[in-house]
Formats: sequence, structure tokens, C-alpha cells
Amino acid sequence: MVELPGVDPKMIANNIEPAFATHPGSILKDEIEYRGITQQKLARQMGVPYSALNEILNGHRPLTEKTALLFEAVLGIDAEPLLALQTEYNLRSIRKDKTFMDRLSELRKIAAAL
Repeated sequence: MVELPGVDPKMIANNIEPAFATHPGSILKDEIEYRGITQQKLARQMGVPYSALNEILNGHRPLTEKTALLFEAVLGIDAEPLLALQTEYNLRSIRKDKTFMDRLSELRKIAAAL
């Protein structure tokens, strides 16, 4: 992250973060719609329940390593970038949890005193 004296780091163009994290399911959903593949057909090809696939594509269920590899096999989309998106989504989501962030702050104070 670029830091300049007297300038909020979040206001520098290269440091700007999107307003919300992107769940990999939304990208996958766009891709299968573009290819004209139904969720039912994709679920059958992947060997997963339709409900589980639908929840991933709608951002209500996390993408696991196993499902990322299944998408890679069926759609030819590399698993690693999808998992990186999921990790970023998870971290950004938990950072919005004020209670948890307050707890981390307290732990950092304790650790600094050691």
C-alpha cells in the first residue's frame, strides 16, 4: 500500500478497495449464463446437488477447494483464482464484524505487552 504524509491511504487510486467483496459464485454464475448452461445441467455434470450449486452461485455458500476443482474440470476455469476470491470475500466479510475486530484489537494490545 502506498503511503504519503498527510494523505489518507484509501484515497490513493492504487489503494482503493471495492465497496464490497466479490463472491466467486457471482462470477461463475455469469459465466454459466454466458455459456447457456443451466444450473441443473451443471449440477448433474459436477455430481453435486442442485441446491448446493445454486447456493454457491448466489453467494450463500462458500466455494470449497473441492467445488473449485469441480468447476475447473467442467468449465476450464482455474481453481486457484476462484479460491483467492473466496478467501478475500471471507476476510472482508469478517472485517465488517465490529465485535470480532474489537476482540482482535484487544489481543494485539496484549501481544504487544508481552
